[in-house]
Amino acid sequence: MSIRFYTEDYPFRPNQKRKHYAWLKKVIAFENKELDKINVIFCSDQYLLNLNTTFLNHDYLTDVITFQYESDPILGDIYISIDRVKENAVIFKNSFLQELRRVIVHGILHLCGYQDKSKQQKEIMRSLESKYIELFN
Repeated sequence: MSIRFYTEDYPFRPNQKRKHYAWLKKVIAFENKELDKINVIFCSDQYLLNLNTTFLNHDYLTDVITFQYESDPILGDIYISIDRVKENAVIFKNSFLQELRRVIVHGILHLCGYQDKSKQQKEIMRSLESKYIELFN
């Protein structure tokens, strides 16, 4: 059972790794899921765009892509563009850390089975993101 943080092509080190680890384990427990292994990989826009086009046939920038390999227990990778997180923090008037946590928990929620294709799904996802960000604080 582990959550690991990595960087791919972006010199980024998250602060408070242990606190983030404990927080994400709580989120997973609140969702009544078991944890196997999750890799959170921080990268650039270009790196994530390459994944997006190669594996999902989407030719656009995004802040997070989640690859789920097993659903119970959860086994997967969450790729996060630090470039997008920085830009979105400005757009949405959040701190960088708040936006980073939103994107991380968004990836966790995908691994827990939530989708965000429809308007209703997006509303549920956003509500859960806010709930779980409060849990961090």
